[in-house]
Amino acid sequence: QVQLVESGGGLVQAGGSLRLSCAASGTTFIMNRMGWYRQAPGKQRELVAQIHSDGTLDYADSAKGRFTISGDDAKNTVLLQMNSLKPEDTAEYYCNAFYRARTTLRYFEVWGQGTLVTVSS
Repeated sequence: QVQLVESGGGLVQAGGSLRLSCAASGTTFIMNRMGWYRQAPGKQRELVAQIHSDGTLDYADSAKGRFTISGDDAKNTVLLQMNSLKPEDTAEYYCNAFYRARTTLRYFEVWGQGTLVTVSS
C-alpha cells in the first residue's frame, strides 16, 4: 500500500513562490504517474500538474508558465515549484498518485492529506 506525505504549503504574498513536495512511501509498487490537484472553497477539485512515468508532463492552463513539476523516480518524489502566485491560486493542494502493485498487477489511486496554499493580495 502506498502512502503520500506532502509538505510545503503556507501563506505567501501575490507574486511570491512556494514549493510543494510529495513523497510516496511503501514497497512493491510501480509508479505510473504522480501529480498535484487543488480545490478552492466551493469549487471542484482540479488538476494542476502531473508527471507520467515516461516523463510526459501535463499542466492546467492556469499553471502553464508559472508552475513547474518535476519528479525523482528513485525516491518516488514529486515537486511542484509555484512562481508568480496569484490570489486565485489559493486552495488546498492534494498530491495524487496512480500506481500498479507488483504482486497483483492491479492499479490503484491514492491521495495525500492536502496542504493549504494561501496567496494574499
